[in-house]
Amino acid sequence: MRKFFNIAGPCVPGKHYMIDPMRGIGDELMDLINEERYFLIHAARQSGKTTLLKALVRQLNAEKKYYALYCSLEAIEEISDPEKGIPAIVKTIKAALEDGNMPDGFAAKADFSDTANVLRRTLAAYCNELDKPLLIFFDEADCLSDGTLLTFLRQIRNGYVNRPEPAFAHSLALVGMRNLRDYKTQIRPDSETLGTASPFNIVTEYINLRNFTKDETAALYAQHSDETGQVFEQDAVEYAFEQTQGQPWLVNAVAREAVEKITKKDYSQPLTRNLIEQAVQNIILERGTHFDSLMRKLRMPRIRKIIEPLIQGEEYIDRTTDDYL
Repeated sequence: MRKFFNIAGPCVPGKHYMIDPMRGIGDELMDLINEERYFLIHAARQSGKTTLLKALVRQLNAEKKYYALYCSLEAIEEISDPEKGIPAIVKTIKAALEDGNMPDGFAAKADFSDTANVLRRTLAAYCNELDKPLLIFFDEADCLSDGTLLTFLRQIRNGYVNRPEPAFAHSLALVGMRNLRDYKTQIRPDSETLGTASPFNIVTEYINLRNFTKDETAALYAQHSDETGQVFEQDAVEYAFEQTQGQPWLVNAVAREAVEKITKKDYSQPLTRNLIEQAVQNIILERGTHFDSLMRKLRMPRIRKIIEPLIQGEEYIDRTTDDYL
């Protein structure tokens, strides 16, 4: 089967056209992991975060120095009550360990009635039994909210500051669309603090997964040309980059629209600027789910208070402060 431009879910090597998921941050990530850091990766929706995490986990487990776990918290989005949310997180970690063929024993004696400690104690007990350090990459971490988010972060912080006795996750990443301030905004108004033992002050680095460069966009399209013989003309590539600014989902969506829907996989037909312009217009007119999601976010108070003054030509002054990190 030929490779294709992917617009749904993480990219898979050998199945999809792909650019290096780490895009220049691989060395930085490995330094953070080897130095036992806890860090945050953030980027817009459909920017390649999950593709990056899965590639990183495959690489780390193949090297056999660590146990690397990918764990998505997306299913817990609606559970704001920690009495339900924290047990759900523990069970989600257990399922992820099983799916990843990790050593057995996690949560074998979990006391789910002790919501304030069960996550920390369960992870500590498991890490104490492992023969290699454990790395955890929590995808969709910013979907957690209210009490569940706060209790989750506080237990992660408690485990972190008390290492190495008992043992805990060697390195840990929170991955999502939001930067650190947005996590805090989920929990408290800007005028309040969380106290001196802030659950955020263990995060030492904030990494943004960037868009494709023009050269990377051209390289992605060249993979299709090399495999099929269908040429992306130079001005078509330049226009595609101009319109998408290298946003990975858009770069793939424009190419897919042109290749599969407009030229209908007639690989003898070159992909011209006119065809790419048509592809861009088609995507806009279709108003897919990502566009609807963007429109919903523009109505959120924290986004609207920034965007509305810009649209009206007014000055926006940010009066918030980063007092507890």
